[in-house]
Amino acid sequence: MDLTLFQYSIFAGVSVLLQAVSPISATALLEPFDRLYDSGVEAFYSSDYESVVYYMEKALRSYSELRHTKVRCRLKCKDQHPLDGSDSDLQFFDSVLRRAACLNDCIEKKTGSQSMHMASEDVIQDFNRRTPYNFLQLAYYKLNQLDKAAEAAHTYFQANLEHVEMWQNLENYKLLEGVEESYFQDREARPHQQAFTTGVKHYDDGNYEKAIEFFEEALVEYYKADVECRALCEGPQKFEEYEYLEYRPSLYRAISDHYTQVLACEHECVRELATRPGRLSPMENYLPLHYDYLQFAYFKVDKISEALECAETYLLFHKGDEFMTENMEFYKEVLGEERKPRREAERYISRHQKEAELLTVGTANLGVEYTEPNYWSSTGGREDVNRVPSGTDGWLDYVPITEKKNTTSGIARELREGGPLLYDEVKLVLNSEMLNGSQRVLFDSVITEEECLELKNVANTIVIAGDGYRGKMSPHTPNEKFEGATVLKALQYGYEGRVPLKSARLFYETSEKARKIIESYFMLNTTLYFSYTHLVCRTAVKGQQDHRNDLSHPIHADNCLLDPEAHECWKEPPAYTYRDYSALLYLNGDFDGGEFIFTEMDAKTVTASVKPRCGRMVGFSSGGENPHGVKAVTSGQRCAVALWFTLDPLYREMERLQADEVIHSLDSDNLNKELQINPRDEL
Repeated sequence: MDLTLFQYSIFAGVSVLLQAVSPISATALLEPFDRLYDSGVEAFYSSDYESVVYYMEKALRSYSELRHTKVRCRLKCKDQHPLDGSDSDLQFFDSVLRRAACLNDCIEKKTGSQSMHMASEDVIQDFNRRTPYNFLQLAYYKLNQLDKAAEAAHTYFQANLEHVEMWQNLENYKLLEGVEESYFQDREARPHQQAFTTGVKHYDDGNYEKAIEFFEEALVEYYKADVECRALCEGPQKFEEYEYLEYRPSLYRAISDHYTQVLACEHECVRELATRPGRLSPMENYLPLHYDYLQFAYFKVDKISEALECAETYLLFHKGDEFMTENMEFYKEVLGEERKPRREAERYISRHQKEAELLTVGTANLGVEYTEPNYWSSTGGREDVNRVPSGTDGWLDYVPITEKKNTTSGIARELREGGPLLYDEVKLVLNSEMLNGSQRVLFDSVITEEECLELKNVANTIVIAGDGYRGKMSPHTPNEKFEGATVLKALQYGYEGRVPLKSARLFYETSEKARKIIESYFMLNTTLYFSYTHLVCRTAVKGQQDHRNDLSHPIHADNCLLDPEAHECWKEPPAYTYRDYSALLYLNGDFDGGEFIFTEMDAKTVTASVKPRCGRMVGFSSGGENPHGVKAVTSGQRCAVALWFTLDPLYREMERLQADEVIHSLDSDNLNKELQINPRDEL
């Protein structure tokens, strides 16, 4: 006999409790991938490379299996407990509760308590960027397993094309005796993208039969990946617009808000599936392009019926496209009949349109106006039936938030340089032209040898591992340790007598001197405010410098997200879009490596290199015109004062304002005033 809703809810709750206390064989449960990953990192620091391989490989399997389990269980429970067809609230929520219980039971049979698998955002980001493969490639190399080392290096590089040294390392692997071309496989290749790329190669070679085979495979894999992507959207969600501690919605408001987030995630699967690993923007016209290639390939092998079907399907995405319409009419004339578009594409577009309608309603409940991205725009075409498919014609035209260079409050400024240096001792070494770019400059003698030594002594006293990098001791590379401190922290230590107050003030005054020099040299004619000030040292980790294949700091821009393949820099969060100028004042040069480099937008072509030394300062505008990074520090310690500036007073560094108050108090001899110091630990 069927359980009532009330009976079932009690039964489900008791079942969950019983599962929680029932003994389950540990061998049957999935180990948390973040714990395995941490163990692998620890083994790496201990040079225990066999353990590195053991834990990292196990972490990758666990991560993959957890993802697979979530997809499998969500699809299974969705099929078993559909929400459609409910003609009453009780029936609807009966299905909801049963599906929830089904999910909990299905997932925890494989994973145990789901809370054990809630990894931090930093760890998840490491897996998204394929960081475990960076550890693996070196570990396998140390163990002389060159086939696996080459495979891991190749896999990592596919998502980290900005790593110049990894690219060089791959080239070195190819030169090693016994290393074969077949070793360079992407272990994380996405089937739909892999099949599409192979199809394009065959198409370009004129092998249309093979091209058709792989394009059809790519479509099957694409729609399968779309289902999985949507299933993964059903996890926890969060709206930044809400302060959830004060968020007490009604039942239907809570359902509406959460489902709107899930729906937005599902709607973006179209971008997710078209974006290659490590890239920020999707491949334009990605899904329609399959049908574009297919219609012409089928035509070339004299399968006009299939060519017409694919042409009709393409026109679902690009209604009225002139050249495809001409192709369609040509195929109809040859065939003497009509064909309908493919059903899977019709269903896909229909769902996408319905999602957009619901998102309009859902976001309105949040007080936000929803604007549908121009997914289906078309700006290209073909002159005749023999024309090669149009390629990137705008189907997924990813338009960044565009601004004129160096703007504040939306007002464009003329870019200038060559203003007075303000201080007699400061020497101009190289300008933009000499540094092969724009809005770049290099100064020497900004501070003296004695001041460098004093600031370095302050650094070695007050810097904390991971300060300014969300607590991560090695945020950019496991081969170096990063330590930092803010101006406010220095003044706090000075006030407490833990460092000479004079030295703490020197940090404050030096950063102000640097700000004035940058503001004057670039002739800004407006106030340049501090956005963040950081005294930072990076130290080479002993025993981990052989065969370094990474940079100390990967190539990036300071106010936008660099996309080397697209040669673009997207000015959007999580980039610090409000930063306008940057500067680095070096305190020493007695270390190996650590050169500051400018590159082209491809993140590979080095346009200028700066060797740090005491008193040297490099300054530049913070946008995509100045991609930069730091070469590996292979021995010793490299210290500098890193400064970021903004022209917008709304984004002034709050700690700097507090530091100004501290200095004012000291200058006023008001030492008895309680100092309100609240250092910030992250950049």
